[in-house]
Amino acid sequence: MARPPRPWWRRPATIAAAVAVLAALAIWRLLPAAGSTDVAAADVEIGEAVRAPFADYLPVRATVAPRVTTLVGVLSGGQVETLLVQDGAMVAAGQPLATLANPELKLDVLTREAQIASQLGQVAGEDLGIERNRLDRAAQIAQANYDLIKAQRELGIRQQLHDRGFVADAGLRSFAEEAAYQEKRLAQLRSGGAAEARITATQAARLADTRERLQGNLAAVRAGLDALVVRAPAGGRLTNFTIQPGQALKPGDPAGQVDSEGSWKLEADVDEFYLGRVRVGQRATANEQRLAVSKVLPAVKEGRFRVELLFGGTSPAGLNRGQTLDTRITLGSTAPALTVPVGGWLEAGGGTSAFVLDADGRHARRRTVQTGRRNPEQVEILSGLRPGERIVITNLSSVKGDILNLR
Repeated sequence: MARPPRPWWRRPATIAAAVAVLAALAIWRLLPAAGSTDVAAADVEIGEAVRAPFADYLPVRATVAPRVTTLVGVLSGGQVETLLVQDGAMVAAGQPLATLANPELKLDVLTREAQIASQLGQVAGEDLGIERNRLDRAAQIAQANYDLIKAQRELGIRQQLHDRGFVADAGLRSFAEEAAYQEKRLAQLRSGGAAEARITATQAARLADTRERLQGNLAAVRAGLDALVVRAPAGGRLTNFTIQPGQALKPGDPAGQVDSEGSWKLEADVDEFYLGRVRVGQRATANEQRLAVSKVLPAVKEGRFRVELLFGGTSPAGLNRGQTLDTRITLGSTAPALTVPVGGWLEAGGGTSAFVLDADGRHARRRTVQTGRRNPEQVEILSGLRPGERIVITNLSSVKGDILNLR
């Protein structure tokens, strides 16, 4: 009895063709597409683009520093003779900190003091001469005035006798001439005294100016010795005061600094990404204390720039130089925005591209995006993504292709 023919789907040729098609499909599914890279799904982190409130702030680690630091300088060179205070002590403005020895300076000061003292003595002698001349002139005028009164009295007596016929005209004339002479003499002395007084006043003013300048020079010379005493330029805490007895110092050498005790500021280094966004006057908080940005130093060093912040009122107690505080600088107000989580993807592409997952979640394709503001948890997306889309937020800088196959 003849066997019935096999169904077509059980024929060897049909089975072989089906196996070949299945093998081709498997190979197609398993082989990566051109320009794609296989990545283990467990090695990547996924973030979703969502519309949420964006808090525009910048966290920094700020260091406590004195609000005002005044350098202690050496005004006159010399050898350190005595230390009067120790490093770290509280000092008042003008307080002596150390004394210097400089024999040559002392000898020079003594010589110049003697010279100036001699010049001051000459000025005093000229002043004495002016006063003596003034007194002599006054005495001459007084004597002339007395002689005039005496001559006028004698003339009056002789005039009465002349009127009664006891004195001749010739006898009266001599007394009249004497009175006229004394009157003329007194007028000349007074006129000369006025001119001499004007000249004397000018000379006295010049001598007074010379005396003042010489006294100023003497004070400056004596200040040269005072410069051998190193003094605190301001009140506060003395730091970096490391000079030692016997140490030779030159004019202008630093001897330490005085920090404003109890008056502090904060200093923080900020990533250069925020250089255009941090401005003077922006508010900040640290340990529930209000601050404001007082200075922005735009010089970028090793990818960071420095800002200074001041407390809104009195600096809080308990702060110490070098202490660090977590500080939050407010850059703008909180407002809704399309955001994605912060991650290594920002470092890999500089925030200009991201791998966006397909709907099945098994492939991710590189896409250009535009980012805006950032905070420690969120990045604002300006374009390139829609709400609900997911991206790879892991750093994939080693991936060169534009497609990821998540296995």
